[in-house]
Amino acid sequence: AEIAAGQQGLPQKCVVKQTNTTGPYGYEYQGNNGRLVVTPMTDRCYMTLTTAMYLKRGGAPAGPAGTGKTESVKDLGKGMAMYV
Repeated sequence: AEIAAGQQGLPQKCVVKQTNTTGPYGYEYQGNNGRLVVTPMTDRCYMTLTTAMYLKRGGAPAGPAGTGKTESVKDLGKGMAMYV
């Protein structure tokens, strides 16, 4: 997350930047629990889903059971401070 510079006394806002996209930081506290280990697959999932959200689209990770699809989406939401 990065804090954008305020202009002429306006309050600053925190945004999330990923690849060529920018999204709002949600300020939603989700507890102090663990995060996922970032692998090339989770990194690709994060980039694809943040780009889809930036384009006002959705995403549905696909793959075999037990590969961490749900956990990856939840961890991305946690990183953006948004409830999933």
